Amino acid sequence: MIVWVNGAFGSGKSTLVNELRMRWPEALVYDPELVGYALREIVEVPTGDFQDLRLWRRQVADLAVGLVEEYQRPILVPMTLVNRGYVCEIFGALKDANIVVHHFFLKVSAEVLVKRIDGRSFTPGDHATDERVRQWCKARIETCTAAVDTLPSDTVFLDGELTPGELADNVLARVRTGSPPCA
Repeated sequence: MIVWVNGAFGSGKSTLVNELRMRWPEALVYDPELVGYALREIVEVPTGDFQDLRLWRRQVADLAVGLVEEYQRPILVPMTLVNRGYVCEIFGALKDANIVVHHFFLKVSAEVLVKRIDGRSFTPGDHATDERVRQWCKARIETCTAAVDTLPSDTVFLDGELTPGELADNVLARVRTGSPPCA
């Protein structure tokens, strides 16, 4: 099973996954950004967003399938994924591999997202890079928040302004009670 935690940059995906990991020690954490960082070292990313690389999407799905098959443990995935075509491509590959995906989206107001992004340090000691990353994240807030209308119909929307503990309680209750997973 995969628990995919989606949302805008600054919505609390990694924080929630860290909370889930503490409560669900057998789960593995898989961050698809690492695949993107590796690809960036190998090939040019013309748009600046590694999600636009077909190879990234294929590798994300293939590695997720491999992790589930090899380790037979739940996989927690903190990853912003809002392009409808990319969601369908990745989740479709997971479905084709008979993997259950529970898809959660953290809804957070744009004002709170800006505040959280401004409060983060992405590259400690490198203020110029930090500011560039902050601007990149903030430039995507509108696209990420608008995506709620295009995500799969069985996406579970959560109030991303709840505490990590409250969010983890909600996710674990849904996953463990057999709520319908994403198709």
